[in-house]
Amino acid sequence: MTPITEVEGRRLALSNLEKVLYPATGFTKGEVLHYYATVADALLPHLRDRPLSFLRYPDGPDGQVFFAKNVPPGTPGWVTTAEVPRSEGPARMVVVQDLASLVWAANLVTEFHTPQWVIHEPELADRLVFDLDPGAPATVVECCEVALWLRERLAADGIEAYPKTSGSKGLHLLAPVRGASSERVTEYAKQLAVEAERAAPRLVLHRMTRSLRPGKVFVDWSQNAARKTTAAPYTLRARAEPTVSAPVTWEEVEECRSAGTLTFLASDVAPRLQDFGDLLAPLTDARHAGTVPAPEPEAGATS
Repeated sequence: MTPITEVEGRRLALSNLEKVLYPATGFTKGEVLHYYATVADALLPHLRDRPLSFLRYPDGPDGQVFFAKNVPPGTPGWVTTAEVPRSEGPARMVVVQDLASLVWAANLVTEFHTPQWVIHEPELADRLVFDLDPGAPATVVECCEVALWLRERLAADGIEAYPKTSGSKGLHLLAPVRGASSERVTEYAKQLAVEAERAAPRLVLHRMTRSLRPGKVFVDWSQNAARKTTAAPYTLRARAEPTVSAPVTWEEVEECRSAGTLTFLASDVAPRLQDFGDLLAPLTDARHAGTVPAPEPEAGATS
């Protein structure tokens, strides 16, 4: 019999709570739900007003893994949904606004992925993101080196960046921005990725060509495009262990000397929140948003 749980006045049928989703550690579906309920206060501000893409893994990371963008069948009527623009036509997607909706979505067993814009202003980006992806034998150690360079470069333009682990091999760098389209933010991010490669050609790669990646850090600037999404802060990942895309301090980035240093499991996050609070809270505060510089005029252009 499927247990019925009440969350904030909403009745939820939570299924298969004893099912092991992460065989390497024995982490169960019930523990997944408990994790999300525990970190909800920090997570929800990063999901709120953003249409969600779900990377679902209902039988664990070794089972079927698939993306779901449209509202899933059977979604309760009280879960917020929104019509969002897409190149192939508008679509209706889930927007997780509260704890009950978060627990309902977590029961689907999913990673949470968000765009860099909110539903009431889809034409404007409010975040800039870099996904730093190491090509073996490079690791997160090299990603940290690149992140520090990008931090200083962004600061030169008055933009403050905040790091988090990807929950996989790499590092994400996020910054709150205002007043620019996704297209413009993408152009700017690509410009900085190119600059980083010029500054450290043996370490950095801005192109997606996989054959060029070994030993380098691919600075993926493309996730700023309006149609793209990035793993949300605090989301569990579909990996062998219940790793989390966890915010980190700049001191931790500076002091990273081994790949395991910046790997965080679900059990690590609550103590970190107790120690640091939400390190990414400035992302949700418009007072911290920087302005993406206007594009430089092309050579030979006249005013």
